Amino acid sequence: MAKLSTEELLDAFKELTLIELSEFVKAFEETFEVTAAAPVAVAAAAGAAGGAGAAEEPEEKDSFDVILETVGDKKIQVIKVVRELTSLGLGEAKAVVDGAPKAVLEGANKETADKAKAALEEVGASVTLK
Repeated sequence: MAKLSTEELLDAFKELTLIELSEFVKAFEETFEVTAAAPVAVAAAAGAAGGAGAAEEPEEKDSFDVILETVGDKKIQVIKVVRELTSLGLGEAKAVVDGAPKAVLEGANKETADKAKAALEEVGASVTLK
């Protein structure tokens, strides 16, 4: 049997009825011992969690905003840390610091957000993760 390209496979699936496609998915799952429905359920849950569910289940959150709340008395050091954490120039970083409370990082993973928070707090700034 010749190997089919992805495009050829998609064309073949387009020819199937929903019932035939459903039967194929079941056979695929049994043959390869996988569950094709799991990613769909996860995506649906993630979409639902983006709404009201996000506040109820913060332990599943994987994206954080690092918010600079107050600068403290070491403004120059805070500006330097903001520049290290972002790709901002001196003027832009100063604007972020002067505009506190302001987001320094948006959509960061947990590890990056924690490191950024620690670095900013080390120079006297107060930070929250949202």
